[in-house]
Amino acid sequence: MRHLIGVVVVVALAAPASAQSKFALNGENTKITFVGTKKDGKHDGGFKTVKGDATITGNDPSGLKIEVEIDTTSLYTDEPKLTSHLKSPDFFNVKSKPTSKFVTTKVEKGNEGYTITGDLTLLDKTKSISFPAKITASGDKLTLTSEFKIDRTEFGMTYGQGRVDKEVSIKVALDAKK
Repeated sequence: MRHLIGVVVVVALAAPASAQSKFALNGENTKITFVGTKKDGKHDGGFKTVKGDATITGNDPSGLKIEVEIDTTSLYTDEPKLTSHLKSPDFFNVKSKPTSKFVTTKVEKGNEGYTITGDLTLLDKTKSISFPAKITASGDKLTLTSEFKIDRTEFGMTYGQGRVDKEVSIKVALDAKK
């Protein structure tokens, strides 16, 4: 009996833990776009350059860790004049604040997907945000899609109050392979 217990302990210790998968995030596999609205219309835009990592243990999305840096100088919109204005100190102030960052703090399973909570740093202001996401993981592939809104004024983007809506719609689409 003592020998059998020793074998069970050795087997348990030798069994590999769920493998951790790390995915490099970049502008090819991670798309961050936005829609800004105002009384008489809307504008589409996004960021061409992002870099970071997503790490997951096994295939359980609730253990997902994301750290991504957004190059705000890579901002684009459907209107070149607007792109220049959004890069100015009125909005993203890309000359003095060329990056933004998002780091997960928690991922929770819900009825229709997951809720991701993390710290968004924009214009040197860090705020905790939560948003819904659909996440799938299968060892060598990770996908995530989400649509949510943030209040730009909470990060100091107060230009155009009363003319430009405070809320901005954000879409994230991640399709990463090892």
